[in-house]
Amino acid sequence: MRSKLVILLVLLTACLTAQEVRKDTLLDKNQAIELVLSKNFDIEVSENNLEIADNNQGILNSGYLPTLSTSFGYDFSLQDRLAEVEGREPIDQNDLETRSYRASLDLNYTVFDGLGRLYNYKSLKEQYDLSGLEVRETIENTLIQMFTVYYEVARIYENVQILEQTMEISNERVKRSNYQFQFGQNSKLVVLNAEVDAANDSINLINARQNLENTRRDLMLILNIEFEKEFKVDTLVNFIPELLIAQYIEKAEENNVSVLKIERNLTISDYDIKISRSGYFPQIDLFGSYGWNRNISPESPFFPGSTQTLEGLSAGVSLSWNLFDGGQTAVRVQNAKVGYKTQEVLKDQIKFQVKRDISNAFNNYKNRLYIFELQEQNVITNKNNFDRSKEQFSIGQITSIEFRQAQINLINAQTSRNLAKYDAKIAELQLLQLTGQLLNIDF
Repeated sequence: MRSKLVILLVLLTACLTAQEVRKDTLLDKNQAIELVLSKNFDIEVSENNLEIADNNQGILNSGYLPTLSTSFGYDFSLQDRLAEVEGREPIDQNDLETRSYRASLDLNYTVFDGLGRLYNYKSLKEQYDLSGLEVRETIENTLIQMFTVYYEVARIYENVQILEQTMEISNERVKRSNYQFQFGQNSKLVVLNAEVDAANDSINLINARQNLENTRRDLMLILNIEFEKEFKVDTLVNFIPELLIAQYIEKAEENNVSVLKIERNLTISDYDIKISRSGYFPQIDLFGSYGWNRNISPESPFFPGSTQTLEGLSAGVSLSWNLFDGGQTAVRVQNAKVGYKTQEVLKDQIKFQVKRDISNAFNNYKNRLYIFELQEQNVITNKNNFDRSKEQFSIGQITSIEFRQAQINLINAQTSRNLAKYDAKIAELQLLQLTGQLLNIDF
């Protein structure tokens, strides 16, 4: 019974191996980048914030344009009047209507406000640049996240190919063992060992394929897309020359997004001080107005009813100076100076952190690249050993256990090489992000 189950599992895996992964859909790196830039939620939110910052830095939000307003009004009253004059009969007037119409057009412009408006405008420009850096930071983090999953898909896909080849060899070994057993060239134990190894290989292959599907779904989640068909990814990995990496590291302080952000914040804090100081200065405003008024009055005991219409222009200049505001301006200036000092401290801290992170990332990248090179050589060695073992096994010079060990050694070497390759590439991308060059390279 146990032997039948093993054979059934082997045949099932053989059928799965025969069905090649559909290769009509290739998601290469450039396509993945385009998708994540256009569909990722975090990037979309950061771009919306950038649009708001762009609106804020415009001339319409600067305070440099004049204001123009208009107003209209209408008043109506209905009254009864009793006029009593000495020596005369009282005069009783009922339903006396009074109407009043008015309209005005007012223009105001601030000529001088202590330069607060100027520095606020410059501050808004810096805030826009800061928002642009935040968008860049979000894009960089998203690309690192995407490529981490993308290369994980590539790694598992290559492992599946290795296990498929292993499965073919194991199936061939089962057939060979059965033939040899039928002709009395080996024992039943050799057949059972081959079947057990093939069953283990089939289980590993099934698990790897399931892991591949799960990781594909993780990638689709980051890209915010759905594929109706299975897809494969680009497994080709190219590394940047170390000399060019060294040049990137030399200019890291000029390009690192965290350093650039803190420099923008430092400039904004400097403008905050100047904006606060504008409260010490007077404000000069120009104003102009056009007005129209019409009053319709009822007759009185002594005067007939009348209608008066007034219209005309008026203009002027005003100067206002808050000589003492209870110390509020002084407090704002002091707080702005403290905020500037805080940004200076943060700038020094971030520079030290970036320098440390780059050193760690560079050493990590070199170690992982070296490990990858060693693993490549290890694969060559194990491949030669396996080929020789296969020849010796076919002529009966080594046992099936020795052949299986050579096969396992080759599998481990190949999967370790795949892991080392993609680990080194992710380490390189993380280093490029720290040096500010992640968006300036060809993937």
